[in-house]
Amino acid sequence: MRQLLITAGLLLPLGLDTFALSAALGVAGLRKEDRLRVSLLFTVFEAGMPILGILLGQAIGKVAGAWAGYGGILFLAIAGALLLRPGQDEDAEGRRLKLLAQARGLAVIDLGLSISVDELTVGFSAGLLAIPIAFAVIWIAIQAFLVAQAGMRFGDRVGEELRERSEKAAGVALISVALILLALKLLGL
Repeated sequence: MRQLLITAGLLLPLGLDTFALSAALGVAGLRKEDRLRVSLLFTVFEAGMPILGILLGQAIGKVAGAWAGYGGILFLAIAGALLLRPGQDEDAEGRRLKLLAQARGLAVIDLGLSISVDELTVGFSAGLLAIPIAFAVIWIAIQAFLVAQAGMRFGDRVGEELRERSEKAAGVALISVALILLALKLLGL
């Protein structure tokens, strides 16, 4: 049950962040015929990066021992703070997303990696928190595909302000999950 709650706590901020990115594509006017391809690209990167993060987190967690959970909590808080930081270059992110929507071949890998660093961080935290890799990745992949589709379909209707708010909400959610996990760890639950 604990792993399910932790995974759900990680999925919400990832979903909000994916929605913000895909809504930006909707705002930019992504063509209908490109939506499935871009949703699949989002899914590959947003599920693939946590795999790498979980594997790294599990390896480091074995070395860190009892302190691994605290490291996972710290990385969640850092990921949340990065999403909240003022002055993020929204124009540069918008350009990367537009390029991703049109990219083919090796360019897709570079652009996909650039938009999925937060998934790597969350995966790393999940590894330190000993979340099973298959469980986490299946749910991350499902949410990434569904939320990317929703964001692209409704992005032109929700507008830039809601997109930015959902990104900030993702940061708040990650910090909240980190604080709850810290409280549970300190209370021995």
